Amino acid sequence: MFFVDTIELEGLGNRHYLAGGRHAAVAVDPPRDIDQVLAAAARRDVRITHVVETHLHNDYVTGGLELARITGAVYLVPAGAHVSFARTPVADGDTVTVEDGLELRAVATPGHTPHHTAYVLAEQGTPVAAFTGGSLLIGTVGRPDLVEPRLTEQLARAQHASAHRLAAELPDETAVLPTHGFGSFCSSAQAEGENTTIGHEKNANTALTTDVDTFVAELLAGLEDVPAYYAHMGPANAEGPAPVDLTPPAVADAAQIAARLAAGEWVVDLRNRVAFAEGHVAGSFNFDADGKIATYLAWMIPWGKPVTLLAESPEQLAAAQRELVRVGIDRPAAAATGSPRQWVPEGAELASFPRSTFAGLAAEDTDGIVVLDVRRDSERAGGHIEGSVHIPVHELHKRLGEVPAGTVWVHCAGGLRAGIAASLLDAAGRDVVAIDDGFDSAAEAGLTVVTG
Repeated sequence: MFFVDTIELEGLGNRHYLAGGRHAAVAVDPPRDIDQVLAAAARRDVRITHVVETHLHNDYVTGGLELARITGAVYLVPAGAHVSFARTPVADGDTVTVEDGLELRAVATPGHTPHHTAYVLAEQGTPVAAFTGGSLLIGTVGRPDLVEPRLTEQLARAQHASAHRLAAELPDETAVLPTHGFGSFCSSAQAEGENTTIGHEKNANTALTTDVDTFVAELLAGLEDVPAYYAHMGPANAEGPAPVDLTPPAVADAAQIAARLAAGEWVVDLRNRVAFAEGHVAGSFNFDADGKIATYLAWMIPWGKPVTLLAESPEQLAAAQRELVRVGIDRPAAAATGSPRQWVPEGAELASFPRSTFAGLAAEDTDGIVVLDVRRDSERAGGHIEGSVHIPVHELHKRLGEVPAGTVWVHCAGGLRAGIAASLLDAAGRDVVAIDDGFDSAAEAGLTVVTG
């Protein structure tokens, strides 16, 4: 009997897999912190004989090279991917035996990237699972615009053809196990559901239910901004990532934190947005450790700029480090744990700002108030507060000068991104109120919501 274990990384919105039989297993698109994969193999008491990549990833740094080195596994990388390290190139139709009765077959599925390859796991010759990477996802496909703008339409058409190839070649009951689609910006849309099969996708996936011209037009029209750090992931994966170092960073005291802020470095407070608003080190930014810290911090920080992390506990710090190495932010310059009173010189005041709701905004006199919407373009198009200013959160740190004068009431869809934005505005010396509320409450509060 075969098994498939899923390693889910909610922060990046990806899934990674360990699949095998009684004695051997293959790791698919492993994350950079490979200890999770090794632990999964130990629980199964299997040896990892093969590590496979569906493509050169754009949204995270792979652990494949290091995992193969440590385990002695064969490292399979699509032949069309240009890399700087030794690997076993794999082409359409190539097969490997995981163990007796269990075989893995490569299927060329260009679209997400030109070299994208899916892998079909067959037991006694019968396909049982398809590891589809960024090709066929749950209800959607991986986005085709991450390689080269001039190739985007061509790759979108290839996505459609690849989805149809998988649907035609595999039995309906074959499990579809994608890497992307669970919140990753590599997906062209959010996955619909948790599990799926080829048969289900034939009825539910837009790539399989619409003609190619309609599919391509709708796919391209729905593409949104690409996280800035993606530009660094592909080259890192092509070069061959270094092993991770998750040892604790150097400890920063209050004087060192102040000095780093004065030097223009980023000091990031990992506590939740409620605690941050109540009291924090002036000039620090708030990226909630329980939110998408890897995505938003990596998206916004100038690449390579030193970052100091402030955490409630060593556990919170360690979890954040793990999230950040996955996107190539390898070593914090320094860190401190505890409470904000410990992070400022004795006698110094903590900074703070108020939080409110859409009902609170509706009750305010609008004179001197700026309503700032930091959601993405597609969210705003679905409805926004009349007269509000729009700057997506990932652009705000570069566009603070565009925020009009006045007290800034900042909102997103639920509160997390508003908390990030409020911390940036507060650090810049602006009077800010963070709206910690769901956007659905805006109209209910009596605010005028318009579309378009």
